[in-house]
Amino acid sequence: MDWTEKRVLVTGAGGFIGSHLTERLVDHGADVRAFVRYNSRNDPGLLRLLPGERLDRVRILMGDLRDADAVRSAVRDVDVVFHLGSLIAIPYSYARPRETVETNVLGALNVFEAARDAGVEKVVHTSTSEVYGTARYVPIDEDHPLQGQSPYSASKIGADKVAESFYRSFDVPIATIRPFNTYGPRQSARAVIPTIITQALVQGKVARRGTTPTSTTWCVRFSLSPSRREQSGRRSTSDRTTRSRSGPSPRRLHPSWRRRSRSSPRADACGRRRARSSGSGATTPGQSASLAGLRLCPWKKGFCERLHGFGNTWASISPTTT
Repeated sequence: MDWTEKRVLVTGAGGFIGSHLTERLVDHGADVRAFVRYNSRNDPGLLRLLPGERLDRVRILMGDLRDADAVRSAVRDVDVVFHLGSLIAIPYSYARPRETVETNVLGALNVFEAARDAGVEKVVHTSTSEVYGTARYVPIDEDHPLQGQSPYSASKIGADKVAESFYRSFDVPIATIRPFNTYGPRQSARAVIPTIITQALVQGKVARRGTTPTSTTWCVRFSLSPSRREQSGRRSTSDRTTRSRSGPSPRRLHPSWRRRSRSSPRADACGRRRARSSGSGATTPGQSASLAGLRLCPWKKGFCERLHGFGNTWASISPTTT
C-alpha cells in the first residue's frame, strides 16, 4: 500500500507512541491529521519534538475526544484512523474514574461512530495489556480473562467491546491491538522500563518486584509489509483470534508471540531479545491488521523503530512483565 497522499487521522498524536507514529507516517508521504487534546497553551504535546520540516507537514487539530462534533470533524474525509487517544494513568483513574470512563469509552464511541458514518477504510484501535489485570497464568494469551482491576483497565475493556460491537453490528473495519510495556525515546521516565534502566545506571542494581521470573521479550512490532501467509493467499478462520480483537478477517495467531527458546538469549531477525523479568509475565498475540504502525525493540542501542512497507500484514505483540 502506498501511503503517499493517504489521508490519516491519529488521535492521541501528542503522546509517546502517537508522536512516533505521526512522524513515520509523514516520512512515508501520508497526509496526517494529528488530534491533540486542547489546552490553553496550544501545546501539541510530544509533537513539538518533531523536526520542524516534519511538523510543518502535520495538520494539528485541537479538541476533546468527548466532543462528538470535534471528532466527527476530524474524521471527515480521512481514509484511515489510528485511535490512540485516552487517559492512560492508572493512579489518576482512581481519583477521577468518571473522566477516565468518559474519555476512554465515550471518546472511543465517538471515533467509531464518526468512522462508520464517514466510511473510512480502516480503524486501528489501541488497547492495553491492563485489560488482562494480574495474570492468572503465564504467558497470557487471548483466552485469558479480562479483569477490570482499575477504572482505567475497566474503561479500556469497555472501549474494546465497543470496537468489537461496531465490527460485528455495523461491519466497521476495526482492528484492536494490545501493547504491553512499549518503551523508547520521548517516554515518561516514570514508566517501568525507564525506571529499571535508571536504577541500573544510578544504583547499580534493580529492585525486584514479584516472585515469578519469566522469560519474555521487549518488543512491540506492527509490521507494515504483507506477511508470507497473506502473500500466498492462505487464510485461517480460527475463532480463537477474535477474543481479544475485532477485525474484518480473523487469522491464526502469528507465531512470534510465543516465548523465545531459553537457549537463545540473543536477538532474532526482528531484534527481539530474551529477558528475565519479575512479576506476572505476559506474552499475548497481536492483531492481524490491514494497516500497522511501528516496531519498538530493545536490541541495538536500546531502541529501534521501523516501518516495513505497507499492506495487509501481521502485527505481533511480544510484551514484558509489568
